[in-house]
Amino acid sequence: MTTQLSVQQLTKRYKTGDGVTGISLDVGKGELITLLGPSGCGKTTVLRSIGGFLEPDSGDILIEGRSVLKLPPEKRPTSMVFQAYNLWPHMTVYDNLAFGLKIRKQGKAEIRKAITEVLELVRLPNSENKYPSELSGGQQQRVALARSLLLKPAVLLLDEPFSALDAKLRHEMREELREIQADSGLTMVFVTHDQEEALSLSDRIVVMNHGHIEQIASPQVIYDSPQSLYVAQFIGKMNFLKGVVDGGRVRVDHMEFTAAGKLSGDVTLAVRPEDVTFVSDREEGLSGVVKQVMILGHYAEVTVDLKTHGVIRAFQPRQSVDELYSGKVLNVNFSKTMAFQSM
Repeated sequence: MTTQLSVQQLTKRYKTGDGVTGISLDVGKGELITLLGPSGCGKTTVLRSIGGFLEPDSGDILIEGRSVLKLPPEKRPTSMVFQAYNLWPHMTVYDNLAFGLKIRKQGKAEIRKAITEVLELVRLPNSENKYPSELSGGQQQRVALARSLLLKPAVLLLDEPFSALDAKLRHEMREELREIQADSGLTMVFVTHDQEEALSLSDRIVVMNHGHIEQIASPQVIYDSPQSLYVAQFIGKMNFLKGVVDGGRVRVDHMEFTAAGKLSGDVTLAVRPEDVTFVSDREEGLSGVVKQVMILGHYAEVTVDLKTHGVIRAFQPRQSVDELYSGKVLNVNFSKTMAFQSM
């Protein structure tokens, strides 16, 4: 895959001590990559540095093989979609979209054709004469996205563009963005703190923590094989139990589990809720008491108090929990586990 964007040893530190250090990242042509992490982890700093809105302390940023470090935002082959729509309220949709193209001295016929095509792409045909106040939040965000797409950037930057929308609309916009990205073949860098958004949208996810990269991988690999306890805690729901490495195995009470990597002493055993199983024999499981059974559509979430290890969650097929109730004693085992050195 051809590298469209290359971030090389990027460092940007603020007086507060926040920022990023030594960030290196290559993004392939046509790839959608997501920078994921909590507030203050540095993801927006990286995005704004790529867009030219921040000047790094050191490092380089190359787009299509050329350094853009000395170029202002308007001269870079990038375009950014912000959380705020930033549409001019006194202008129609057409005029909002045409503004950037007029600055680029494109002809009227060319502008009209481009706007008609991009409004079809973002599922807003025949809305040229509407004003922003006549559009819903989701429609306004589509117009903001269309405005960036019209500039035909080499890299499209998206800074938490759906966070102001309600949950249902966010879900719809994610699906539409993925379709638009597939149709257009655009290279996109997306910033979010929403793990579900990252998992559903991305070709690869960059998990960030305190100004550095913890892991870069596909959503499947990030979910199934987190490289650190931080990533395991941040991505998806996870149960954690205290264990001890003994003879190359992780021991939790009388149970033993596989230990991968160089682990010793106290460790944390991580188990996804879908990998928790209920067994009849106490020798084959850890004893617990059911606290709650919640039916969540096609599956049920069962919370179990393991006494010495606290409460864990199990995802079970809905039809398999008919005989479970609060206070029932049962035994749990795990079909798949991960172990990390305790911090």
